[in-house]
Amino acid sequence: MDSENMDSTQGRKPGKGLPKRYLLVSWLMAMSAVAFLDRTNISIAGVQIAREFKIDNAHLGWVFSAFLLGYAAFQIPGGVLARRLGPRRVIALGVIWSGLFTALTGLVPSGLRGALWVLVLIRFSLAAGEALMYPGANQFVERWFPIEERGKANGIIFAGVGLGSGLTPVLVTAIVLHFGWRASFWFSSALVLLAGSIWYLAARDTPEAHRWVRSRELEIIVRGRDDGRGNSRNESADASARSSDKQSVPWRKILRSKEILALTLSYFTYGYVAWIFFSWFYIYLVQVRGLNLKTSAIYSMFPFIAMTLGSLIGGVVSDWLVRHFSARVGRCFLPASALAFTAVLLVAGSRAHHAQAASIILACGAGVMYLAQSSFWSVTADFAGEYAGIVSGAMNMGAQVGGAVTASLTPWIALHFGWGASFMTATIFVALGALVWLAVDPSARLSSAAADFDPDHKNGTSHRLASR
Repeated sequence: MDSENMDSTQGRKPGKGLPKRYLLVSWLMAMSAVAFLDRTNISIAGVQIAREFKIDNAHLGWVFSAFLLGYAAFQIPGGVLARRLGPRRVIALGVIWSGLFTALTGLVPSGLRGALWVLVLIRFSLAAGEALMYPGANQFVERWFPIEERGKANGIIFAGVGLGSGLTPVLVTAIVLHFGWRASFWFSSALVLLAGSIWYLAARDTPEAHRWVRSRELEIIVRGRDDGRGNSRNESADASARSSDKQSVPWRKILRSKEILALTLSYFTYGYVAWIFFSWFYIYLVQVRGLNLKTSAIYSMFPFIAMTLGSLIGGVVSDWLVRHFSARVGRCFLPASALAFTAVLLVAGSRAHHAQAASIILACGAGVMYLAQSSFWSVTADFAGEYAGIVSGAMNMGAQVGGAVTASLTPWIALHFGWGASFMTATIFVALGALVWLAVDPSARLSSAAADFDPDHKNGTSHRLASR
């Protein structure tokens, strides 16, 4: 072990121990769940909100779209902040900010003139905070996880999406029925503020800066990060290296990359379909399938349970395929196949005659789609290295624009052509999203130094840890 690595492990406990990177990424999953409870509670409370403020579905879609447009607008700034300030502070700031605006949603007074525009403004502002979450999380994954484990890490994080969204119908419906829709936002706000505070206390920006990380775990992380700065670094060298190139974001390379363009386009279609479930599925079950509030709350959980399982399974399978076959199979073929099969299930589910059958088939479509989730984020972390937050923010902006489009376009299509046409539109989009993956090269790197660091780069396979 060289003197630099000795400095980075000095004062640390030896041996393996419980991997701290998995404890922290598990808390990110919990925060992801709370974040999606925070953002999807309005789709459940939306029926009561629309009734109280006399808002029809088309204008309620404006409220949904305001969040998504704000969320999209702050993705790249969120990535820039995550790189400059570190994922620890940026994620905590974003979560606490969103918690405060969630509480404000419940304070909009009944009978207020222009309440629609107040809700639009609040949701847009709330989104500015939540937009920091996932670019920051991807920056965390890039700094804390070897390349071979990033699919699993992202799968864990995004399992929180399904978990939070799955709990939302039952929790929010119960709160709305017993205490009113405003209480559901105050409850969400309290959870968000608690989760963000715990993250700030427990997390650090790099494993080198976290004294709880044992020397063996630190060695595994730094050897497998594929960051092109050498196999080991001490804390001061790490801070100096990161500070030295904060002015040199390669915007031209990012904007001209066919990988980023392809991922952004595919994630646009992904977001379009996902936000049908987040925004309209509950209302679809009530208004189209004729289910009551309690039954709809149960049935609307199915897609989100499937998303949780799909995200976890997809992350594990993606890493396994990378190790045993190639990065192209694990990071590209898997998501392309998942999106293509999702298209088939959307058609079948929308045409099912019975509400229960439709719910189950559409839920399977959501679960299969989420097999692709970790691949989007793992490819951007591998490709971008230190710029992972910025690049993944650009990609995620595509998904949120897709969600904003579906928030308003889906009810418009349903009104004029029926819900079958709405689901057919989603089917066409997600099928195109599958095809776009053919343009992605998972071995491409933004930095030539990072590409040179990976001995298997030319073959498109992942870097094998020397310690394994």
